[in-house]
This record gives sequence, C-alpha cells and structure tokens, in this order.
Amino acid sequence: MIEALFFVGFGFLVGILFGFFGLGGSFFVTPALLVLGHPAEAAVGSGLVFVFGTSIAAAVTHRSAGHIDYTLGTLLILGMATGIEAGRRALFWLAAEGLADIVISITYVVLLAVGGVLILRRVRRDRAVDAVERRAVPVFKRYALGRLPPRISLRSDVRVSVWLVLGVGVGIGMLSGFLGVGGGFLMVPSLIYGIGISKSVAVGTDIFQIAGSSAFGSARYFQRDAVHFSVVLPLLGGSVFGSYVGSRLTDLVDEQALMGYFAIVLLLDSVAVASKTISHAYGIQVLHDLSITLLFGTALVVATLVVYRGGRTIYRDSAG
Repeated sequence: MIEALFFVGFGFLVGILFGFFGLGGSFFVTPALLVLGHPAEAAVGSGLVFVFGTSIAAAVTHRSAGHIDYTLGTLLILGMATGIEAGRRALFWLAAEGLADIVISITYVVLLAVGGVLILRRVRRDRAVDAVERRAVPVFKRYALGRLPPRISLRSDVRVSVWLVLGVGVGIGMLSGFLGVGGGFLMVPSLIYGIGISKSVAVGTDIFQIAGSSAFGSARYFQRDAVHFSVVLPLLGGSVFGSYVGSRLTDLVDEQALMGYFAIVLLLDSVAVASKTISHAYGIQVLHDLSITLLFGTALVVATLVVYRGGRTIYRDSAG
C-alpha cells in the first residue's frame, strides 16, 4: 500500500510536468524503473503505457484550450509509429544479447545531457534578442528539406514540407520505441525552434501525437509481455490529475522560463541515470541513493516551481 501511494504521488508530479512541458512522462518513469531494478524492456514498455494513459487526459485539456494543430499532429503520428517499431526491434535484439540495460542507460545519459545543454544555450541567446527576431528564421527553414514540396500550412502562420515533418516523426519515433519515451523532450524544441510554431501549440500538438503514437507502441510491447501494470496503474492514477493542472498552466509562464526549467530537468536526470549506471556496475550504494534522490527530487522541485509560477500569474491577473 505504501509503495502504491508513493507511485500515485510520483505520478501526480510527473503529470504536472507532462501537461506543462509536453513531456511523455516516461522521461521520468523509465529511468526511475531502471533505477529500481526493472529490466530494460519492461521499463520501456511500462513507460510507453504510462505515456499513453497520461496523454489522453492532457490532450483533452489542450484541445479545449485550442492548442492542437491536427494536421501536424497526424503527420507526426504516422512518422512516429514507423520509428517506434524500428526502435522496439532494436531494443529486443539488444535484450537477447544481454546489452539492453547498459545501452539504454548510456543513451539516456547522453541524450538528456546534450538536450539540456543545447536548450540552455538557446534560452540564454533568446534572452539577448528581440522575440520577433528570434522567431524569424526557424532552424529547419535554413535547409532544403524544409522547403521540399508538398508543403502544408500550419498554425502560427508557418508553412513546412510534409517530408520534414515525417522525417522528424520517424527520427524521434525510433528513440521513443527504443527508450520508452513519448519524445517530448526532443519534439517540443523541434517544433518551437526548428519549425517555428508557438510554445502552446507545440506542447498541445506534441501531446496529441504522443497519445496516438504511444498507443501503438504500448500495444507492441504488451504483446511481448513487457509491461508491469502493478507500477503503471498507480502512476496513472496520480498523473491524470497532475496533467490537468500542468495543461492549465501552459499559457501562464513565458517561453524562456518554460524552456529553462525544461533544460534543468534534462541535466539533473542525466546525472541521475549516470549515477545509477555507475552504482550498478561497481556496487556503490551512495550513487544509487543519489540517483533516486535526483529523479524523484527533481520531479518534486520543478513541479512545485511550475505551480508556483502559474499560481503567481493567476493571482496578479485577478488582483489587477
């Protein structure tokens, strides 16, 4: 009972972060299950099921707020599903070779650290220039693929190549199927900085595509009996309420603050997974304890900051 209540509370915190950042939640859940000793394929499969359950509630909230670009989201789902299947096949091959745990852990460390550093650099650069200027030339528009026909019109007055959107979906989908993540920690920055859509539409559309692509991934892992429902169900019980809170706060915190928090979470979780990997390899208990503290402590602190910033904005608006 105590363990179940713990996972309910953890799910609530992760739900807040998911609804706010557009993260799939397994970004916390999969590393946590690895730290707690679950096999890599079960941690990945359980993470995808958690992603699916949490994304449904958050997608409904973002739909009511008008944050979803359905054309973009549908194309991303198609690309993600293709990538997820490729990533799943790679993971089960590594599991058969006895390499899955170490490869997954190292991949998490590298991706989270690189993503955190790049986003922090972008946030610092954005603070030094005018908002209109920094959104004038999205990254992907500098390359021919971003202009390759056919092109579609998106919200936020953006036109983009169908092939670019599918390519982004396939690439991030491979990581999703391999790591058990919804892909938000790469998808949201790609949509904001790469394609040029607004942060609220990026988060809402990302959560919409997560709902569709993670449903496919969950079904594929469930077929291989790689889902631990004893952990997933309590997590989902808490995350449904947390994702509603986080989704409501998306428009209340400015883009720089949102992405700055995002980067800090990535970097701290990278350290947590690295500590877990070293502790398991050399039996260093203090590093194992550090990894657990960072994973769960980061969720608590950052979720509290999100709620505080959003609550302060609501208070100021009502007082004004």
